Formats: sequence, structure tokens, C-alpha cells
Amino acid sequence: MATTETAPGTDSIRLAPAPASGMRPEETRVIWLLLAAAFVAILNETTMGMAIPHLITDLGITAVAAQWLTTAFMLTMAVVIPISGFLLQRFTTRQVFVAAMSLFSAGTLIAFLSPGFPLLLVARVVQASGTAIMMPLLMTTLMTVVPPHARGRMMGRVSIVMALAPAIGPTLSGLLLDTVGWRWIFGVVLPISLLALFAGARWIHNLGDTTRAPIDVLSVILSAFGFGGLVYGLSQIGGAAAHGGSASDAAAAASSTVTLIVAFVVSIIALSLFVWRQFVLQRTDQALLDLRVFRSGNFTLSVAQLAIMSMAFFGAITVLPLYLQNVLGIPALTAGLAVLPGSLLMGLLGPVIGRIYDARGTRILLIPGAVIIVGMLWFYTTFGAHTSIWVVAAAQTVLSIGLALTFTPLFTASLGSLEPRFYSYGSAVVGTIQQVAGAAGIALMITVMSSATATAAASGASELDAGAAGAHAAFLIAAIVATPLLIGAFLIRKPADSIGAPPAGH
Repeated sequence: MATTETAPGTDSIRLAPAPASGMRPEETRVIWLLLAAAFVAILNETTMGMAIPHLITDLGITAVAAQWLTTAFMLTMAVVIPISGFLLQRFTTRQVFVAAMSLFSAGTLIAFLSPGFPLLLVARVVQASGTAIMMPLLMTTLMTVVPPHARGRMMGRVSIVMALAPAIGPTLSGLLLDTVGWRWIFGVVLPISLLALFAGARWIHNLGDTTRAPIDVLSVILSAFGFGGLVYGLSQIGGAAAHGGSASDAAAAASSTVTLIVAFVVSIIALSLFVWRQFVLQRTDQALLDLRVFRSGNFTLSVAQLAIMSMAFFGAITVLPLYLQNVLGIPALTAGLAVLPGSLLMGLLGPVIGRIYDARGTRILLIPGAVIIVGMLWFYTTFGAHTSIWVVAAAQTVLSIGLALTFTPLFTASLGSLEPRFYSYGSAVVGTIQQVAGAAGIALMITVMSSATATAAASGASELDAGAAGAHAAFLIAAIVATPLLIGAFLIRKPADSIGAPPAGH
């Protein structure tokens, strides 16, 4: 078990750095157990994305309503993740893990038994509450116990596990959807999550002692209204265009516009107050989300790059199954198989990319990665009603290469730019911004797709052509959003192996 030491001038106890020679066996075991739990959570997400078209039909809901099953999940994570910094200080590693997996398992059970959309939406929120705690726990633990010079390699190994879930998820989802129905997506995940829960409760060792860290309730409320208003407002964009020309539709469009304005105003006010509150509280080290992490320019650039990529990628990857199934008429299982090669390739490339990062730094990975991501998303805008499934599968595979070249260096460089005492806050910031950006991307692109589809249908286009027009509009937004990645890739660098260490060669 890692040794602990008392931080000067405080009552808190933090972990001593991992030895330069490597990780202890119990530390390695904890990381792999946390990875197993993360695998379950990601598997749940990737299976859910493929189910959206079936849920629209089976539950009798619109595409805009159905996307809230994904957006609500990501939004809940964005609200809960800032609290994770408090949880990681106040409770032991085992306690946090058990709480997270218990919430996730309970949400999965509720979803499996859910009779309709309202309870299913509640279940997704409960699931997200557990996932939101798990991801910062994994990243903070990894940064604490892995020696700095080996973090790229460990992140590469992590990417293998992380890529398995996206590889398996859509195909498994397609098989279940075509045979036993959407409910069994949760039925398959439930025993896996329970197994991870019991294994973690039995074998996870605590990596540090607890502190009496306070939680600021006002900060929690402000973050919920701030991030919630932002994503909800984005979901209302295009509402007016989605309606027809009747008096009732005009009234609905006007109502959507008012709701959008109110949501954005509430969001701006709440986020401004949230930031002010954190500046005040961090003077006494009591901030819910310590914003001093942004004093590192490299961290800030890396997080901005992650936000742009998450918004573009999560939005596009949510639209893709709708395009494959509704426009190309591809069965759910075939649609899942179309994204399988890219996910597998991401996992296989992980160790290689990790070693390159440790040896050569960020630019050799980020620059080609950004070029591939931006180029492929612009290529997505050429998809139409008669595009071959083989073309879509090839494009998705190439896009996955770009993502593989980008994720590992961004995660490692961002957190590696911080002092160890800010790891938990850095993990929370990265997770929060990534989830909010992803939720915003999904809300925006699904709404744009629905609006463009309705507009094309109203102008006399066939159902397939209208669906293709909607997908084109969404992919165009994704490509435009992603284009600034080409600039950021040149600006982010690999941090020194430890904060304050001299650069190599000096």
C-alpha cells in the first residue's frame, strides 16, 4: 500500500509519490479493478447509443426526447463530477468505489425493469451518478501511483480496456435489439456491474487517509443550474424550424424560443456566480472545484482541445446510428458491426501511442490526429441517402485512428501539468468539461438534425432524402466545431516528468 504523509500546514493526508522503480502490486490491482468498473460504464454507454432508434419506436417518443436518455446521463455526470473532489478527500478509496458501483448497478436494475420513458430517464440519471464518481477516482489514482515517466505507457494500456467497450458495445447492442429487445441491454450489463462491485469491495485497498474536507452546497446548486441551463438551452435550438406553419405550431415555436432564452440567461448567471464562489472559497482551500488548475497554460489548452473534440465527436457518433438505421436502412446489428473495426484498432494502437508519448511528446501524435479527425468529419458531410455501408465503416475506422492519436496525449499532458495536490481537482475539471461539451454536442446536433429533416420534408423531399439532409446538417456542424483542433495540436506540449523539474537536456 502507498505510504502517506501529512501536507505542511494542513490536517489533510495525501499519498506519497509512487517509487521511481514502478508500482506496487496492490496499486496495480486497484487500477485494474477501477478499469474494470470503467469498462462496464462505457459498455453501457455504447450499447445505449445504438438503441435510440428502437426506443423512439417502442416508447413512442421523438428523437429530441430520446436524445435526453444520453444527454441527461452526460449532464448528470457534469453536475456530479465536481463533487468527486470532495468525495475523494472525505471517504476512502473502497467507500467511494462501492458507492459509485452501487449507484450504477441500482440505475441499471431500474432501467431493466422500467415500464416507460419517464422511469427510464430516472434510471439513466442514477447510473450517471455512479459513473461520474468512478471516472475521477480512476484518473486521480492513476496519476498518483504511476511514476511520471511511465504514464504514457499506462494510459496506452488503459486505452486497450477503454476501447474494448466501444468495440463490443454497438455489436452487442445490435444483436440484443434484433433479438430480445432494448430492455436486455441493461439485463446484460447488470450482472457484470454487480460482479465488479463485489470484486472491488473485496480487493480494493485504500490508497490514502480521509480528511474533513467540507462541501459547499451553494456551489453544487449553482453548478447544476449553470450546466443544466446550458445543455437544456442547446436542446431547444432549432425548435421553431422543426414546427410547421399552423397556429399551434407557431405558438410552440415561440414557446421554444422563450425557453431557450430563459435557459441561457439562467445558465450564464449561475455559471458566473459559480466561478466567483470558487475564487472566494479557494482562498481557504475549501473550493468545490479549485480553479487554480487553470494557472497552468498547458492544462488549459489541453482541456480546451478535449472540449472541442468531445463536442464534435459525441455529437457525430450519436447521429451516426440514426443515419445508418433510418436513412440507409441498416439493421441494428449491422450498424454495430460497422463501427467495430475502428474501436478495435483504437485499442490495439493504445500501447504504441503510449510509448511514443513517453519518448517523443505530444506534437508527433496530436498534429496528425487532429488532421485525421477534422478531415474525416468533413468527409462525413458527403454521406447521403445512397452511401455504401463500406464507405461509412472505412471512414469510421480512419476517424478512430485520429481519436487514438489524440486522447492518450491529451489526458496525460493535461493532468501531468499539475502539481500532485491538484490531481483530484484536475480530474474533476477534465471530466466536467468533457461531459458538458459532449452533452452540448449531442443536444445541438440531434436538434439540428431534427430541424433540418423537418424542413426538408416540408419542402417536399422524400423521407430518405429528408433524413439524409438532417444527417448532413449535423455532420456539417461537427466538422465546423472540430476545425480549431488543427491549431491546438501545435500548442500543447508534454510536461516535464515532474512539476518543477528542468527540461530534458538541462
